[in-house]
Amino acid sequence: MSRLRVGAVGRGSIAAGRIGNAYTGDVLPTEALYAPAKVTAAPGTSNLAPAALCLGRNEELDWLRRILTDQNEGTITQSGAVHGLGGIGKSTLALYYAHRHRSDYTLIWWINAASSDEIETSLANLTHTLVHDWAATAGRAAQVAWAMQWLAWNPGWLLVYDNVEDPDDLAPYTGALHQGHHLATSRRTTGWPDNVPTLTLGNLAPGDATILLCRLVFKDTAPTPRQKADARALTADLGYFPLAIRQAGAYLAQNRGVSLDAYRRRLGTKLAKTAHGIDPERTIARIWNVTFHTLEEDSPLAVEVLHTAAWLAPDDIPHTLLTPSGADPDDIAEAIGTLAAYSMVTDTGSGLSIHRMVQTVLRTPQGTVGTYSDRHLHGRDRAEQSVLRHLAPLPGQDNTTNSQWDSITPHLVTLAATTPPGRLIIPLADAYVTATNRLHQQGHTARTIPLLEAILAERERLLGNTHPYTLTSRNNLAAAFESAGNLERAIPLFEATLAQREQVLGDTHPHTLTSRNSLAGAYESAGDLGRAIPLYEATLAQSERVLGDTHPHTLTSRNNLASARKAVEAVQQRSTATSTTAADHVKPSPAD
Repeated sequence: MSRLRVGAVGRGSIAAGRIGNAYTGDVLPTEALYAPAKVTAAPGTSNLAPAALCLGRNEELDWLRRILTDQNEGTITQSGAVHGLGGIGKSTLALYYAHRHRSDYTLIWWINAASSDEIETSLANLTHTLVHDWAATAGRAAQVAWAMQWLAWNPGWLLVYDNVEDPDDLAPYTGALHQGHHLATSRRTTGWPDNVPTLTLGNLAPGDATILLCRLVFKDTAPTPRQKADARALTADLGYFPLAIRQAGAYLAQNRGVSLDAYRRRLGTKLAKTAHGIDPERTIARIWNVTFHTLEEDSPLAVEVLHTAAWLAPDDIPHTLLTPSGADPDDIAEAIGTLAAYSMVTDTGSGLSIHRMVQTVLRTPQGTVGTYSDRHLHGRDRAEQSVLRHLAPLPGQDNTTNSQWDSITPHLVTLAATTPPGRLIIPLADAYVTATNRLHQQGHTARTIPLLEAILAERERLLGNTHPYTLTSRNNLAAAFESAGNLERAIPLFEATLAQREQVLGDTHPHTLTSRNSLAGAYESAGDLGRAIPLYEATLAQSERVLGDTHPHTLTSRNNLASARKAVEAVQQRSTATSTTAADHVKPSPAD
Protein backbone atom coordinates (compact mmCIF):
# COMPACT_ATOMS: atom_id res chain seq x y z
CA MET A 1 0.00 0.00 0.00
CA SER A 2 1.55 3.30 -1.06
CA ARG A 3 1.92 6.09 1.50
CA LEU A 4 0.31 9.43 0.75
CA ARG A 5 2.94 12.03 0.14
CA VAL A 6 2.21 15.52 1.49
CA GLY A 7 3.97 18.55 0.06
CA ALA A 8 3.91 22.31 0.54
CA VAL A 9 4.34 24.87 -2.18
CA GLY A 10 4.71 28.63 -1.89
CA ARG A 11 6.22 31.09 0.50
CA GLY A 12 5.05 30.59 4.06
CA SER A 13 3.32 27.24 3.30
CA ILE A 14 3.65 24.21 5.58
CA ALA A 15 2.68 20.55 5.22
CA ALA A 16 2.48 17.54 7.53
CA GLY A 17 0.52 14.36 8.05
CA ARG A 18 -1.03 15.73 11.21
CA ILE A 19 -1.00 19.38 12.39
CA GLY A 20 -1.84 20.69 15.81
CA ASN A 21 -1.09 24.44 15.98
CA ALA A 22 0.63 26.13 13.09
CA TYR A 23 1.99 29.66 12.85
CA THR A 24 3.14 31.02 9.56
CA GLY A 25 3.82 34.32 7.83
CA ASP A 26 5.95 37.27 8.91
CA VAL A 27 6.66 37.84 12.60
CA LEU A 28 4.57 40.67 14.01
CA PRO A 29 6.54 43.75 15.04
CA THR A 30 6.84 44.33 18.78
CA GLU A 31 4.71 47.49 18.53
CA ALA A 32 1.75 45.40 17.35
CA LEU A 33 1.65 43.64 20.71
CA TYR A 34 1.11 47.01 22.42
CA ALA A 35 -1.42 48.54 20.04
CA PRO A 36 -3.94 50.50 22.15
CA ALA A 37 -6.87 48.72 20.51
CA LYS A 38 -5.42 45.33 21.50
CA VAL A 39 -4.50 46.03 25.14
CA THR A 40 -7.11 45.22 27.76
CA ALA A 41 -6.96 46.59 31.28
CA ALA A 42 -7.09 44.03 34.07
CA PRO A 43 -10.41 44.05 35.97
CA GLY A 44 -10.45 46.74 38.63
CA THR A 45 -7.44 48.62 37.28
CA SER A 46 -7.10 51.99 39.01
CA ASN A 47 -4.68 54.23 40.87
CA LEU A 48 -7.19 55.27 43.52
CA ALA A 49 -6.13 56.06 47.06
CA PRO A 50 -8.10 54.31 49.82
CA ALA A 51 -11.60 55.72 50.23
CA ALA A 52 -11.98 58.24 53.05
CA LEU A 53 -15.01 58.53 55.30
CA CYS A 54 -17.67 60.50 53.42
CA LEU A 55 -20.75 61.46 55.42
CA GLY A 56 -23.72 63.62 54.55
CA ARG A 57 -23.10 63.55 50.79
CA ASN A 58 -25.74 61.09 49.55
CA GLU A 59 -27.60 63.69 47.50
CA GLU A 60 -24.36 64.81 45.88
CA LEU A 61 -23.35 61.22 45.12
CA ASP A 62 -26.74 60.55 43.52
CA TRP A 63 -26.40 63.74 41.46
CA LEU A 64 -22.99 62.68 40.21
CA ARG A 65 -24.24 59.28 39.14
CA ARG A 66 -27.24 60.76 37.39
CA ILE A 67 -25.23 63.43 35.58
CA LEU A 68 -22.40 61.12 34.55
CA THR A 69 -24.77 58.45 33.35
CA ASP A 70 -26.73 60.95 31.28
CA GLN A 71 -24.07 63.29 29.97
CA ASN A 72 -20.60 61.83 30.71
CA GLU A 73 -19.28 64.96 32.37
CA GLY A 74 -19.59 66.49 35.81
CA THR A 75 -17.71 69.09 37.79
CA ILE A 76 -17.55 69.67 41.54
CA THR A 77 -16.86 73.28 42.38
CA GLN A 78 -16.60 75.10 45.69
CA SER A 79 -19.26 77.49 46.87
CA GLY A 80 -18.69 81.15 47.65
CA ALA A 81 -19.83 80.50 51.21
CA VAL A 82 -16.35 79.22 52.03
CA HIS A 83 -14.55 82.09 50.30
CA GLY A 84 -12.76 79.92 47.76
CA LEU A 85 -10.95 77.96 50.45
CA GLY A 86 -9.86 74.41 49.66
CA GLY A 87 -10.68 71.49 51.92
CA ILE A 88 -14.46 71.47 51.53
CA GLY A 89 -14.35 67.80 50.51
CA LYS A 90 -14.41 67.86 46.72
CA SER A 91 -11.70 65.24 46.30
CA THR A 92 -13.16 63.10 49.08
CA LEU A 93 -16.53 63.06 47.34
CA ALA A 94 -15.02 62.19 43.95
CA LEU A 95 -12.88 59.45 45.49
CA TYR A 96 -15.86 57.99 47.33
CA TYR A 97 -17.93 58.03 44.13
CA ALA A 98 -15.14 56.24 42.27
CA HIS A 99 -14.92 53.52 44.91
CA ARG A 100 -18.68 53.13 45.16
CA HIS A 101 -18.98 52.54 41.40
CA ARG A 102 -15.67 50.75 40.88
CA SER A 103 -17.34 47.65 39.49
CA ASP A 104 -19.21 49.76 36.92
CA TYR A 105 -16.01 50.85 35.17
CA THR A 106 -13.37 48.97 33.23
CA LEU A 107 -10.70 51.36 34.51
CA ILE A 108 -10.61 54.33 36.88
CA TRP A 109 -7.70 56.76 36.68
CA TRP A 110 -7.06 59.61 39.08
CA ILE A 111 -5.39 62.58 37.36
CA ASN A 112 -3.61 65.43 39.10
CA ALA A 113 -4.98 68.32 37.06
CA ALA A 114 -3.51 71.44 38.63
CA SER A 115 -1.76 72.13 35.31
CA SER A 116 -1.63 70.74 31.79
CA ASP A 117 1.83 69.34 32.54
CA GLU A 118 0.55 67.34 35.50
CA ILE A 119 -2.36 66.00 33.45
CA GLU A 120 0.12 64.70 30.89
CA THR A 121 2.23 63.15 33.65
CA SER A 122 -0.80 61.27 34.98
CA LEU A 123 -1.65 59.99 31.49
CA ALA A 124 1.96 58.88 31.02
CA ASN A 125 1.62 56.94 34.28
CA LEU A 126 -1.49 55.25 32.88
CA THR A 127 0.57 54.05 29.92
CA HIS A 128 3.24 52.74 32.32
CA THR A 129 0.55 50.75 34.11
CA LEU A 130 -1.01 49.21 31.02
CA VAL A 131 2.11 48.59 28.88
CA HIS A 132 5.04 48.93 31.23
CA ASP A 133 7.67 47.30 29.01
CA TRP A 134 6.87 49.49 26.02
CA ALA A 135 6.53 52.65 28.10
CA ALA A 136 9.93 52.10 29.71
CA THR A 137 11.64 52.99 26.42
CA ALA A 138 9.11 55.49 25.03
CA GLY A 139 9.31 59.26 25.37
CA ARG A 140 6.83 61.23 27.45
CA ALA A 141 4.94 62.57 24.44
CA ALA A 142 4.58 59.06 23.02
CA GLN A 143 3.32 57.79 26.39
CA VAL A 144 0.64 60.51 26.53
CA ALA A 145 -0.39 59.82 22.93
CA TRP A 146 -0.67 56.08 23.65
CA ALA A 147 -2.91 56.73 26.67
CA MET A 148 -5.14 58.98 24.57
CA GLN A 149 -5.46 56.31 21.90
CA TRP A 150 -6.21 53.62 24.47
CA LEU A 151 -8.99 55.73 25.98
CA ALA A 152 -10.37 56.38 22.50
CA TRP A 153 -10.49 52.66 21.68
CA ASN A 154 -11.66 51.20 24.99
CA PRO A 155 -15.04 52.05 26.53
CA GLY A 156 -16.30 52.13 30.09
CA TRP A 157 -13.60 54.08 31.95
CA LEU A 158 -13.75 56.93 34.45
CA LEU A 159 -11.20 59.75 34.52
CA VAL A 160 -11.12 61.90 37.66
CA TYR A 161 -9.37 65.25 37.11
CA ASP A 162 -8.50 66.43 40.60
CA ASN A 163 -7.93 70.06 41.58
CA VAL A 164 -8.35 71.66 38.16
CA GLU A 165 -6.90 75.17 38.14
CA ASP A 166 -7.88 76.05 34.57
CA PRO A 167 -10.94 74.38 33.02
CA ASP A 168 -9.47 74.98 29.56
CA ASP A 169 -6.75 72.44 30.38
CA LEU A 170 -9.39 69.68 30.10
CA ALA A 171 -10.60 70.63 26.61
CA PRO A 172 -8.17 68.32 24.73
CA TYR A 173 -9.50 65.36 26.71
CA THR A 174 -13.20 65.98 27.28
CA GLY A 175 -13.51 67.09 23.67
CA ALA A 176 -11.78 64.06 22.15
CA LEU A 177 -12.59 61.16 24.47
CA HIS A 178 -16.18 59.95 24.49
CA GLN A 179 -15.95 56.30 25.53
CA GLY A 180 -16.18 56.92 29.27
CA HIS A 181 -16.92 59.44 32.01
CA HIS A 182 -15.06 62.64 32.92
CA LEU A 183 -15.30 63.97 36.47
CA ALA A 184 -13.44 67.09 37.65
CA THR A 185 -12.89 68.75 41.01
CA SER A 186 -11.88 72.38 41.22
CA ARG A 187 -11.88 75.52 43.32
CA ARG A 188 -13.03 77.37 40.22
CA THR A 189 -16.73 78.15 40.04
CA THR A 190 -16.53 79.83 36.64
CA GLY A 191 -14.94 79.09 33.31
CA TRP A 192 -16.65 75.77 32.64
CA PRO A 193 -18.33 75.10 29.28
CA ASP A 194 -22.09 75.69 29.24
CA ASN A 195 -22.79 72.02 28.59
CA VAL A 196 -20.92 70.85 31.71
CA PRO A 197 -23.20 70.62 34.78
CA THR A 198 -21.61 71.88 37.97
CA LEU A 199 -22.25 71.13 41.64
CA THR A 200 -21.47 73.61 44.39
CA LEU A 201 -20.33 71.68 47.43
CA GLY A 202 -21.07 73.29 50.79
CA ASN A 203 -20.23 72.64 54.43
CA LEU A 204 -21.48 69.55 56.21
CA ALA A 205 -24.81 69.63 57.99
CA PRO A 206 -24.39 69.98 61.79
CA GLY A 207 -25.56 66.43 62.47
CA ASP A 208 -23.28 64.89 59.83
CA ALA A 209 -20.35 66.98 61.09
CA THR A 210 -20.86 65.68 64.62
CA ILE A 211 -21.07 62.07 63.43
CA LEU A 212 -17.88 62.49 61.38
CA LEU A 213 -15.93 63.93 64.31
CA CYS A 214 -17.14 61.20 66.69
CA ARG A 215 -16.18 58.45 64.24
CA LEU A 216 -12.73 59.94 63.77
CA VAL A 217 -12.12 60.35 67.49
CA PHE A 218 -13.84 57.32 69.02
CA LYS A 219 -13.64 54.89 66.07
CA ASP A 220 -16.08 52.04 66.79
CA THR A 221 -16.76 53.07 70.39
CA ALA A 222 -20.05 54.85 71.03
CA PRO A 223 -19.55 58.31 72.57
CA THR A 224 -21.24 59.21 75.85
CA PRO A 225 -24.02 61.85 75.84
CA ARG A 226 -21.51 64.37 77.27
CA GLN A 227 -18.94 63.56 74.60
CA LYS A 228 -21.57 63.88 71.88
CA ALA A 229 -22.61 67.29 73.25
CA ASP A 230 -18.95 68.39 73.31
CA ALA A 231 -18.56 67.16 69.73
CA ARG A 232 -21.57 69.22 68.65
CA ALA A 233 -20.08 72.32 70.29
CA LEU A 234 -16.65 71.73 68.75
CA THR A 235 -17.96 71.18 65.21
CA ALA A 236 -19.95 74.41 65.54
CA ASP A 237 -16.75 76.25 66.47
CA LEU A 238 -15.08 74.62 63.46
CA GLY A 239 -17.77 75.96 61.15
CA TYR A 240 -18.75 72.41 60.04
CA PHE A 241 -15.79 72.57 57.67
CA PRO A 242 -14.67 69.06 56.63
CA LEU A 243 -10.91 69.69 56.60
CA ALA A 244 -10.98 71.37 60.00
CA ILE A 245 -13.04 68.51 61.44
CA ARG A 246 -10.70 65.87 60.03
CA GLN A 247 -7.65 67.62 61.45
CA ALA A 248 -9.26 67.99 64.86
CA GLY A 249 -10.32 64.34 64.76
CA ALA A 250 -6.80 63.17 63.87
CA TYR A 251 -5.30 65.22 66.71
CA LEU A 252 -7.78 63.96 69.31
CA ALA A 253 -7.54 60.34 68.14
CA GLN A 254 -3.78 60.35 68.58
CA ASN A 255 -3.80 62.35 71.84
CA ARG A 256 -6.35 60.36 73.81
CA GLY A 257 -5.70 62.33 76.99
CA VAL A 258 -7.06 65.55 75.45
CA SER A 259 -10.84 65.81 75.71
CA LEU A 260 -13.13 67.37 73.14
CA ASP A 261 -14.00 70.16 75.55
CA ALA A 262 -10.35 70.83 76.45
CA TYR A 263 -9.47 71.00 72.78
CA ARG A 264 -12.30 73.45 72.17
CA ARG A 265 -11.27 75.64 75.12
CA ARG A 266 -7.68 75.68 73.86
CA LEU A 267 -8.90 76.90 70.50
CA GLY A 268 -10.72 79.72 72.26
CA THR A 269 -7.48 80.97 73.81
CA LYS A 270 -5.77 80.96 70.40
CA LEU A 271 -8.32 82.95 68.47
CA ALA A 272 -11.56 84.44 69.77
CA LYS A 273 -14.83 83.71 68.04
CA THR A 274 -16.05 86.63 65.91
CA ALA A 275 -19.38 88.30 66.53
CA HIS A 276 -20.70 87.47 63.05
CA GLY A 277 -19.83 83.78 63.05
CA ILE A 278 -16.76 81.74 62.43
CA ASP A 279 -14.46 82.71 59.60
CA PRO A 280 -13.33 79.47 57.92
CA GLU A 281 -9.77 80.71 57.37
CA ARG A 282 -9.38 81.71 60.99
CA THR A 283 -10.93 78.46 62.15
CA ILE A 284 -8.46 76.41 60.16
CA ALA A 285 -5.59 78.55 61.43
CA ARG A 286 -6.71 77.77 64.97
CA ILE A 287 -6.66 74.04 64.28
CA TRP A 288 -3.26 74.19 62.61
CA ASN A 289 -1.68 76.25 65.40
CA VAL A 290 -2.60 73.54 67.89
CA THR A 291 -1.20 70.85 65.61
CA PHE A 292 1.99 72.80 64.82
CA HIS A 293 2.83 73.16 68.52
CA THR A 294 2.17 69.48 69.17
CA LEU A 295 4.37 68.47 66.24
CA GLU A 296 7.16 70.70 67.55
CA GLU A 297 7.15 68.73 70.78
CA ASP A 298 6.73 65.27 69.21
CA SER A 299 8.87 65.46 66.07
CA PRO A 300 10.98 68.52 65.23
CA LEU A 301 12.10 66.75 62.05
CA ALA A 302 8.46 66.47 60.92
CA VAL A 303 8.13 70.24 61.35
CA GLU A 304 11.24 70.77 59.19
CA VAL A 305 9.81 68.51 56.49
CA LEU A 306 6.50 70.38 56.63
CA HIS A 307 8.19 73.79 56.29
CA THR A 308 10.18 72.48 53.31
CA ALA A 309 7.06 71.12 51.61
CA ALA A 310 5.37 74.50 52.11
CA TRP A 311 7.50 75.99 49.30
CA LEU A 312 7.09 73.17 46.76
CA ALA A 313 4.24 72.26 44.40
CA PRO A 314 1.57 70.81 46.68
CA ASP A 315 0.84 67.50 44.96
CA ASP A 316 2.94 64.34 44.80
CA ILE A 317 6.14 65.73 46.33
CA PRO A 318 8.64 62.84 46.17
CA HIS A 319 10.08 61.74 49.51
CA THR A 320 13.51 62.12 47.94
CA LEU A 321 12.88 65.83 47.36
CA LEU A 322 12.27 66.22 51.11
CA THR A 323 15.36 64.24 52.13
CA PRO A 324 18.38 66.52 52.70
CA SER A 325 21.81 65.37 51.62
CA GLY A 326 23.20 62.96 54.21
CA ALA A 327 19.85 62.40 55.96
CA ASP A 328 18.54 58.92 56.69
CA PRO A 329 15.57 58.22 54.36
CA ASP A 330 13.93 56.15 57.09
CA ASP A 331 13.96 59.14 59.44
CA ILE A 332 12.27 61.26 56.78
CA ALA A 333 9.70 58.51 56.12
CA GLU A 334 8.90 58.38 59.85
CA ALA A 335 8.56 62.17 59.99
CA ILE A 336 6.17 62.09 57.03
CA GLY A 337 4.22 59.33 58.76
CA THR A 338 3.82 61.59 61.79
CA LEU A 339 2.55 64.41 59.58
CA ALA A 340 0.08 62.03 57.95
CA ALA A 341 -1.15 60.93 61.36
CA TYR A 342 -2.09 64.53 62.09
CA SER A 343 -3.72 64.91 58.64
CA MET A 344 -1.21 67.60 57.74
CA VAL A 345 -0.21 65.69 54.59
CA THR A 346 -1.41 62.76 52.52
CA ASP A 347 1.28 60.11 52.14
CA THR A 348 1.42 57.49 49.37
CA GLY A 349 4.63 55.87 50.58
CA SER A 350 6.79 57.48 47.91
CA GLY A 351 5.33 60.99 47.79
CA LEU A 352 3.13 63.32 49.75
CA SER A 353 0.53 65.99 49.07
CA ILE A 354 0.00 69.00 51.31
CA HIS A 355 -3.03 71.25 51.48
CA ARG A 356 -2.53 74.65 49.90
CA MET A 357 -3.83 76.49 52.94
CA VAL A 358 -1.33 74.66 55.14
CA GLN A 359 1.37 75.90 52.79
CA THR A 360 0.02 79.45 52.93
CA VAL A 361 0.03 79.48 56.73
CA LEU A 362 3.55 78.04 56.89
CA ARG A 363 4.93 80.52 54.34
CA THR A 364 3.54 83.45 56.33
CA PRO A 365 5.92 84.90 58.94
CA GLN A 366 4.57 84.43 62.46
CA GLY A 367 5.77 85.04 65.99
CA THR A 368 9.00 86.80 66.88
CA VAL A 369 12.50 86.57 65.48
CA GLY A 370 14.06 83.24 66.36
CA THR A 371 10.78 81.29 66.19
CA TYR A 372 8.40 80.99 63.25
CA SER A 373 9.75 84.00 61.36
CA ASP A 374 13.12 82.27 60.97
CA ARG A 375 11.73 78.78 60.51
CA HIS A 376 9.64 79.57 57.44
CA LEU A 377 12.73 80.97 55.68
CA HIS A 378 14.82 77.95 56.70
CA GLY A 379 12.16 75.85 54.99
CA ARG A 380 12.58 77.98 51.88
CA ASP A 381 16.35 77.42 52.00
CA ARG A 382 15.94 73.65 52.20
CA ALA A 383 13.41 73.62 49.36
CA GLU A 384 15.72 75.61 47.06
CA GLN A 385 18.73 73.44 47.87
CA SER A 386 16.77 70.24 47.29
CA VAL A 387 15.44 71.40 43.91
CA LEU A 388 18.92 72.38 42.73
CA ARG A 389 20.34 69.08 43.97
CA HIS A 390 17.74 67.16 41.98
CA LEU A 391 18.62 69.12 38.84
CA ALA A 392 22.24 67.98 38.96
CA PRO A 393 23.16 65.58 36.11
CA LEU A 394 22.72 61.92 37.02
CA PRO A 395 25.81 59.69 37.28
CA GLY A 396 27.13 59.01 33.79
CA GLN A 397 25.19 61.96 32.32
CA ASP A 398 26.67 65.27 31.16
CA ASN A 399 23.40 67.17 31.33
CA THR A 400 20.14 67.17 33.27
CA THR A 401 17.65 64.82 31.60
CA ASN A 402 14.25 65.85 30.27
CA SER A 403 12.64 63.61 32.87
CA GLN A 404 14.42 65.51 35.65
CA TRP A 405 13.23 68.85 34.25
CA ASP A 406 9.65 67.55 33.86
CA SER A 407 9.51 66.45 37.51
CA ILE A 408 11.16 69.56 38.98
CA THR A 409 9.57 72.31 36.86
CA PRO A 410 6.29 72.47 38.90
CA HIS A 411 8.39 73.04 42.02
CA LEU A 412 10.41 75.77 40.30
CA VAL A 413 7.18 77.52 39.30
CA THR A 414 5.94 77.34 42.89
CA LEU A 415 9.23 78.65 44.28
CA ALA A 416 9.11 81.54 41.83
CA ALA A 417 5.48 82.35 42.64
CA THR A 418 6.16 82.41 46.39
CA THR A 419 9.44 84.35 46.44
CA PRO A 420 9.58 86.31 49.74
CA PRO A 421 10.00 90.09 49.34
CA GLY A 422 13.61 91.11 48.90
CA ARG A 423 14.94 87.57 48.58
CA LEU A 424 17.64 87.03 45.97
CA ILE A 425 17.08 84.20 43.50
CA ILE A 426 20.65 84.07 42.16
CA PRO A 427 21.10 80.33 42.90
CA LEU A 428 17.84 79.57 41.06
CA ALA A 429 18.13 82.09 38.23
CA ASP A 430 19.61 79.73 35.63
CA ALA A 431 17.07 77.04 36.49
CA TYR A 432 14.23 79.59 36.16
CA VAL A 433 15.48 80.62 32.72
CA THR A 434 15.80 77.03 31.50
CA ALA A 435 12.37 76.08 32.87
CA THR A 436 10.88 79.16 31.19
CA ASN A 437 12.36 78.23 27.82
CA ARG A 438 11.17 74.62 28.12
CA LEU A 439 7.61 75.61 29.02
CA HIS A 440 7.52 78.10 26.15
CA GLN A 441 8.73 75.45 23.70
CA GLN A 442 6.06 73.06 24.99
CA GLY A 443 3.34 75.64 24.35
CA HIS A 444 2.80 76.51 28.03
CA THR A 445 3.92 80.14 27.89
CA ALA A 446 1.23 81.29 30.33
CA ARG A 447 2.72 79.05 33.02
CA THR A 448 6.02 80.92 32.78
CA ILE A 449 4.58 84.08 34.33
CA PRO A 450 5.77 83.38 37.94
CA LEU A 451 9.23 82.46 36.65
CA LEU A 452 9.46 85.59 34.50
CA GLU A 453 8.21 87.82 37.32
CA ALA A 454 10.92 86.47 39.62
CA ILE A 455 13.61 86.91 36.95
CA LEU A 456 12.46 90.48 36.23
CA ALA A 457 12.41 91.44 39.92
CA GLU A 458 15.93 90.09 40.34
CA ARG A 459 17.30 91.97 37.33
CA GLU A 460 15.59 95.20 38.37
CA ARG A 461 17.19 94.91 41.81
CA LEU A 462 20.69 93.97 40.62
CA LEU A 463 20.97 95.67 37.20
CA GLY A 464 18.48 98.54 37.33
CA ASN A 465 15.28 99.28 35.45
CA THR A 466 16.87 100.16 32.12
CA HIS A 467 19.61 97.57 31.73
CA PRO A 468 19.20 95.69 28.41
CA TYR A 469 18.76 92.39 30.26
CA THR A 470 16.06 93.94 32.43
CA LEU A 471 14.27 95.28 29.37
CA THR A 472 14.40 91.84 27.74
CA SER A 473 12.87 90.28 30.86
CA ARG A 474 10.13 92.90 30.97
CA ASN A 475 9.30 92.31 27.30
CA ASN A 476 9.20 88.53 27.85
CA LEU A 477 6.86 88.93 30.82
CA ALA A 478 4.56 91.16 28.76
CA ALA A 479 4.50 88.50 26.03
CA ALA A 480 3.59 85.83 28.60
CA PHE A 481 0.69 87.94 29.88
CA GLU A 482 -0.47 88.43 26.30
CA SER A 483 -0.28 84.66 25.72
CA ALA A 484 -2.42 84.17 28.82
CA GLY A 485 -4.98 86.62 27.42
CA ASN A 486 -4.24 89.22 30.11
CA LEU A 487 -3.88 92.31 27.93
CA GLU A 488 -4.50 94.61 30.90
CA ARG A 489 -1.15 93.48 32.30
CA ALA A 490 0.59 92.99 28.95
CA ILE A 491 0.02 96.39 27.30
CA PRO A 492 1.43 98.60 30.12
CA LEU A 493 4.52 96.40 30.24
CA PHE A 494 4.98 96.59 26.48
CA GLU A 495 4.53 100.37 26.61
CA ALA A 496 7.07 100.77 29.40
CA THR A 497 9.59 98.53 27.66
CA LEU A 498 9.26 100.42 24.38
CA ALA A 499 9.71 103.82 26.06
CA GLN A 500 12.80 102.61 27.92
CA ARG A 501 14.34 100.96 24.86
CA GLU A 502 13.81 104.13 22.84
CA GLN A 503 15.57 106.07 25.58
CA VAL A 504 18.43 103.62 26.18
CA LEU A 505 18.96 101.93 22.81
CA GLY A 506 17.52 104.45 20.36
CA ASP A 507 14.53 104.46 18.01
CA THR A 508 16.01 102.14 15.41
CA HIS A 509 17.76 99.52 17.53
CA PRO A 510 16.52 96.00 16.59
CA HIS A 511 15.28 95.44 20.16
CA THR A 512 13.36 98.71 20.00
CA LEU A 513 11.78 97.65 16.72
CA THR A 514 10.81 94.34 18.34
CA SER A 515 9.15 96.18 21.24
CA ARG A 516 7.29 98.50 18.89
CA ASN A 517 6.01 95.55 16.86
CA SER A 518 5.00 93.67 20.03
CA LEU A 519 3.08 96.66 21.37
CA ALA A 520 1.31 97.10 18.04
CA GLY A 521 0.33 93.44 18.16
CA ALA A 522 -1.06 93.83 21.67
CA TYR A 523 -3.08 96.86 20.60
CA GLU A 524 -4.44 94.85 17.67
CA SER A 525 -5.35 91.95 19.98
CA ALA A 526 -7.23 94.45 22.14
CA GLY A 527 -9.13 95.68 19.07
CA ASP A 528 -7.41 99.08 19.14
CA LEU A 529 -6.47 99.29 15.44
CA GLY A 530 -6.26 103.07 15.65
CA ARG A 531 -3.11 102.75 17.74
CA ALA A 532 -1.86 99.49 16.22
CA ILE A 533 -1.59 100.62 12.57
CA PRO A 534 0.56 103.75 13.13
CA LEU A 535 2.96 101.65 15.18
CA TYR A 536 3.07 98.97 12.49
CA GLU A 537 3.73 101.68 9.87
CA ALA A 538 6.55 103.21 11.91
CA THR A 539 8.09 99.81 12.61
CA LEU A 540 7.98 98.83 8.94
CA ALA A 541 9.56 102.09 7.77
CA GLN A 542 12.36 101.82 10.31
CA SER A 543 12.92 98.11 9.62
CA GLU A 544 13.23 98.80 5.89
CA ARG A 545 15.76 101.54 6.58
CA VAL A 546 17.81 99.71 9.21
CA LEU A 547 17.48 96.04 8.30
CA GLY A 548 16.63 96.14 4.62
CA ASP A 549 13.57 95.24 2.56
CA THR A 550 14.08 91.47 2.73
CA HIS A 551 15.14 90.99 6.34
CA PRO A 552 12.84 88.48 8.17
CA HIS A 553 11.85 91.14 10.73
CA THR A 554 10.97 93.54 7.93
CA LEU A 555 8.85 90.91 6.23
CA THR A 556 7.09 90.21 9.54
CA SER A 557 6.37 93.91 10.01
CA ARG A 558 5.01 94.21 6.49
CA ASN A 559 2.76 91.19 7.01
CA ASN A 560 1.49 92.52 10.36
CA LEU A 561 0.64 95.87 8.84
CA ALA A 562 -1.20 94.25 5.93
CA SER A 563 -3.18 92.11 8.35
CA ALA A 564 -4.17 95.11 10.46
CA ARG A 565 -5.25 97.10 7.41
CA LYS A 566 -7.29 94.17 6.20
CA ALA A 567 -9.01 94.06 9.58
CA VAL A 568 -9.89 97.75 9.23
CA GLU A 569 -11.32 97.17 5.75
CA ALA A 570 -13.46 94.33 7.10
CA VAL A 571 -14.82 96.60 9.84
CA GLN A 572 -15.58 99.32 7.31
CA GLN A 573 -17.34 96.90 4.97
CA ARG A 574 -19.53 95.62 7.80
CA SER A 575 -20.32 99.20 8.80
CA THR A 576 -21.24 100.12 5.20
CA ALA A 577 -23.43 97.06 4.86
CA THR A 578 -25.24 97.92 8.08
CA SER A 579 -25.78 101.53 6.97
CA THR A 580 -27.12 100.41 3.57
CA THR A 581 -29.55 97.98 5.18
CA ALA A 582 -30.80 100.67 7.52
CA ALA A 583 -31.27 103.12 4.61
CA ASP A 584 -33.29 100.56 2.68
CA HIS A 585 -35.78 100.45 5.53
CA VAL A 586 -36.22 104.24 5.88
CA LYS A 587 -39.51 105.36 4.38
CA PRO A 588 -39.44 108.60 2.31
CA SER A 589 -40.99 111.60 4.03
CA PRO A 590 -44.23 112.91 2.50
CA ALA A 591 -43.84 115.98 0.30
CA ASP A 592 -44.67 119.36 1.81
